[in-house]
Amino acid sequence: MADKFPMGRLVTTAGVNDRAASDEAFAKFVRKSLQRHSQGDWGDLSAEDKRENEFSLAKGFRLLSAYEHNGLPKIWIITEADRSVTTVLFPDEY
Repeated sequence: MADKFPMGRLVTTAGVNDRAASDEAFAKFVRKSLQRHSQGDWGDLSAEDKRENEFSLAKGFRLLSAYEHNGLPKIWIITEADRSVTTVLFPDEY
């Protein structure tokens, strides 16, 4: 499936980077979540937030996805409005 938008430079917070470096299952989860985000699968958001992302995608605003999986820590993925950078972070790092 093709990407729905450019994600720009991919970055992670120190917390996500440290966890991914020491936990292969978490690293795989992050990679899969990035793929889902790029394809417009906004993950574990409310229906209202998913509609907001669709509006933001059409209008060129910031995009936010949230993902959870089998006891791994929840992550957020944010792509900036200008599509220059996409950041993977834990919600408490926002």
